[in-house]
Amino acid sequence: MTKLNWGMIGGGEGSQIGPAHRISAAMDGLFTLAAGALDADANKGRDYAKRLGVSADRAYGDWREMLAGEKGRADRVDLVTVATPNSTHYEITKAFLEAGINVLCEKPMTITVEQAEDIVATAKNSGAVCAVNYGYSGYALVRHMRAMVARGDLGKVRLIKAEFAHGFHADEADAENPRVRWRYDPALAGISAQFADCGIHALHMASFVSGQEALQLSADFVSCLSSRTLEDDAMVNLRMDGGAVVRLWTSSVAVGSMHGLNIRVFGEKGGLRWAQEWPNQLFWTPLNKPTITLERGGPGLSPEADRASRVTIGHAEGMPLAFANIYVDLAEAIAAKKSGRAINPLANHFPKAVDGLRSIAAIAAAVKSAKAHGAWEDARPPSLR
Repeated sequence: MTKLNWGMIGGGEGSQIGPAHRISAAMDGLFTLAAGALDADANKGRDYAKRLGVSADRAYGDWREMLAGEKGRADRVDLVTVATPNSTHYEITKAFLEAGINVLCEKPMTITVEQAEDIVATAKNSGAVCAVNYGYSGYALVRHMRAMVARGDLGKVRLIKAEFAHGFHADEADAENPRVRWRYDPALAGISAQFADCGIHALHMASFVSGQEALQLSADFVSCLSSRTLEDDAMVNLRMDGGAVVRLWTSSVAVGSMHGLNIRVFGEKGGLRWAQEWPNQLFWTPLNKPTITLERGGPGLSPEADRASRVTIGHAEGMPLAFANIYVDLAEAIAAKKSGRAINPLANHFPKAVDGLRSIAAIAAAVKSAKAHGAWEDARPPSLR
């Protein structure tokens, strides 16, 4: 496959997410970092891009300059990753899609359901690929869970327990830290903080693994730190379109919990358990039988898991490897689009704009439910009801 030109917006020096994307995109030699607008400070962004090897004429001061500079080039970027604050995702993503440039947008894809509906429509009209970075769905054993559910190993899925809880925003003294503060500022984060930041990862994981989408939800939001306008802890119950029930907890004040992305799936014929902090093991308990430990990279796994497994059995698998699987999928999708052929089905698992739309609808429903003391709300976006 010919190397694709890749550009990045946001994710500058000192960024939490920027290095993960750059490592992941470079891992398989499929993308070259060709352009970037990496920082809100134009000079810092240009300087950092050049230090990363971007040529001076493609080290841009902001995303508008980057769009103007790239869209007329014969060697323009094939994919742009948007890794900026939540409130900017919609405008940037829409502009690049309208120019026919493929986009991988950090989550949440937009702030409002109306914006998300527009992104889905814009991607469809432009023909550009639009993906959303629910990168944890790139883990090999998560993809094996999905394959096990799809082939009927668990029978009918009855119950899913999903959580994403950490304790890194629990210190009141840290409330004014810029890296923390923006997440609880409605002007930058939107209508939700913790559920929109981490909870939708857990929700996407539940949908991805089960093949079911949220129909209705009931939510309870709290701000454990009284200085915060938006929630730092949430409990959400969901009814899925395939009959499963999801119990979802997400928190940023769970002191002692590190990353805390875990999922358990319970079906008629057995149950599965996986944790992102221990990604090499998937625990499978067939009904009335002992628990079996499935090892990533081991024998007898699904083609989906084998394709996503990068290092030999027993070695640590990390988040950049999971993100890298999203980039590999996108490289295949872009190459297939360019050549007019069908995408490899094993590469068609990357999270798409419609997944981002469903998440935004769930956020809106959860906020409405929490304000109504847990009233059940329709979790579906209007276009999918």
